[in-house]
Amino acid sequence: MKNLKLVRTGLMAASAAMLMACNGQKAETAAPAAAASGDLKIAYVEIDSLMSQYQFCKDYTLLLTRKGENARATLNQKAKNLEADAQDFQRKLQNNAYTQERAQQENNRLVKAQQDLQELQERLAMELDQETASYNNALRDSLQSFLKAFNKDKGFKMILSKAGDNMLLADPAMDITKEVVEGLNKAYKPSKELENAGSAGTEEAK
Repeated sequence: MKNLKLVRTGLMAASAAMLMACNGQKAETAAPAAAASGDLKIAYVEIDSLMSQYQFCKDYTLLLTRKGENARATLNQKAKNLEADAQDFQRKLQNNAYTQERAQQENNRLVKAQQDLQELQERLAMELDQETASYNNALRDSLQSFLKAFNKDKGFKMILSKAGDNMLLADPAMDITKEVVEGLNKAYKPSKELENAGSAGTEEAK
């Protein structure tokens, strides 16, 4: 049986691959964490740091991981039960414990159970994919909404994302990650589900 598609580390990085703030008015004073070149003010955000420090990302990653683990546990248990039933069927068949009609009925039941298990696997994987897509959309929306408001005072022409080595060279003075993360966390209001996930994660860490 194919393994359930699980949540992968860094699943949300792609959603923040390109961040561009709306053009804003020039701030009266230059942003302390950004470097300006003439009228072109550019800054960047470290995506790895954002993902590890933004509470929304931490809560949602924990939630997705837990859902993936629960789905895997459910499938594993059902697969074990089905395997035990199949072995019991073979043993009874060899001992002539069934009539031909009863053996056919039992075989049909096992085939149906296998089909149901495969369908459950596909459904759980699809639900996890949908949940991940929902997370990515929510992350993108929260970033864009925050940066739009953030940039009204900063006046950057462009805010880039820095993930891994996708930027070969950048002046550290252009790094506004700390400001962005602090602002995002200040504005973050978790849903009940995410709040519970975060609380559970805190308890597990103790």
